[in-house]
Amino acid sequence: MLKSTLSGETIAHQNPIPRQRTSAARRYQWKVLTAWLVIQDILLIAVAFGAAYFVRFSLHLPIFASEARIDPHFYQRLALVATPLWIFLLALFGLYNRKNLLGGTKEYSLLFNAVTTGLVGIIFAEFMLPDLVLARGWLLLSWGFGFLFTAAGRFVSRRGVYALRKRGYFLTPAVIVGANPEGFSLAEQLRHWETSGLQLVGFVDDELPSNARYIANLPALGTLEELDDLIARYGIEEIILTSNALPREKLLHIFQRYGTAPKVQVRLSSGLYEIITTGLEVKEFAFVPLLGINKVRLTGLDLVLKTLLDYSIAITAIIVGAPVMAFLALLVKLDSPGPIFHRRRVMGVNGKQFDAFKFRTMYVNGDEILARYPELQEELRRTHKLKFDPRITRVGHFLRKASIDELPQLFNVLRGEMSIVGPRMISPPEMEMYAKHGLNLLTVKPGITGLWQVSGRSDVSWEQRVRFDMHYIRNWSIWLDLHILIQTIPAVLKSRGAY
Repeated sequence: MLKSTLSGETIAHQNPIPRQRTSAARRYQWKVLTAWLVIQDILLIAVAFGAAYFVRFSLHLPIFASEARIDPHFYQRLALVATPLWIFLLALFGLYNRKNLLGGTKEYSLLFNAVTTGLVGIIFAEFMLPDLVLARGWLLLSWGFGFLFTAAGRFVSRRGVYALRKRGYFLTPAVIVGANPEGFSLAEQLRHWETSGLQLVGFVDDELPSNARYIANLPALGTLEELDDLIARYGIEEIILTSNALPREKLLHIFQRYGTAPKVQVRLSSGLYEIITTGLEVKEFAFVPLLGINKVRLTGLDLVLKTLLDYSIAITAIIVGAPVMAFLALLVKLDSPGPIFHRRRVMGVNGKQFDAFKFRTMYVNGDEILARYPELQEELRRTHKLKFDPRITRVGHFLRKASIDELPQLFNVLRGEMSIVGPRMISPPEMEMYAKHGLNLLTVKPGITGLWQVSGRSDVSWEQRVRFDMHYIRNWSIWLDLHILIQTIPAVLKSRGAY
């Protein structure tokens, strides 16, 4: 990112306003995508019903009862009736609505709810119609395959759209109202995230110098009085307001003017990222609604689901991986003198400190070794990570490259101190670096893996890592955890950023 500038001259390496597709062209793109998703879902749901029949009746698995009704023509007719009904349910749950498309975990959540509702509908029909007798195994398999196949289809389609966005398709023109540090930060993050779907046209601000042509490498478009003309000229569909750049009266005016406009969406940045990640609750005192801040990010059913996921994976991994961990412990002990495990003091939920376990990967006199390399000390101070670290043992290099040095942290999960998926651990001395973000990062348990893990690990800058962790906390869902877990497998196999 180039240094933010206010300049009356066009700088050669700055990009002009990108070519905008017409509103009609953009609407046509979304209609084509919606039609494709409908066709794809019809085919995948039909395949799911067929796969359920094959597994239930053709494989003769011992877990299924043998006396169930076997009639291929009956199940074919049932699939012909159920498939359009399931498509109707997907539409009813908003899965062909533009605002819910390409939403990742939110889309999966809606998909799961829709498919589950379809299963409940079939069970209800079986209950109401005595002549309708279905194999329970087929029902469960249809539900499971129905979700897995359609979710996989959405995943592939989303990746296709992401690729098309890099070529200028499926982009929504947007302006940022407010040319201040918060607006610059928003612009940097949105431009960095190429798959967001927003195409930033420029900044709008009443305080722009009259000769300013670029701000933070985006065009300075004009003032709020010119917003109507800018919307018409560039086909703007998203107005992003930086809350602390505008007085209350101007914010209200923009919402009154565009808040209900059919073709324009107004979005307000919080300006309070350092506190609202945990979520807010509203409580009335003497009929006055007051906002309160949750002390932790996950409560109720969300906390139960995440806890079940953590313990089920940790217990299974410890039982299955016990021989491997014992062998690794022996290698560490034989490779160099010192303890098998390293205890790192880190911050937990609400600042409660604990020791995170990992296999020792460094020599016990690591500080003495590092003292011989002043240039590496400076690199460590600047980046908090060394790509070539002389303190690491031979076995330590293997453990880190294979991403198995943190296997003992499964026991931290059992102790309730960590999660399988979460933000990266923070040590007490590092807290000062995180400044306003620290309050957010301590509202959930740190994780063995996370967005930073599947996005490049040590190749990701410190600023990007914080951004990933903040995104995870704000957008947490059980589906996001499952999505990250699936992505962790290829990330570990590729060893990208592991050193």
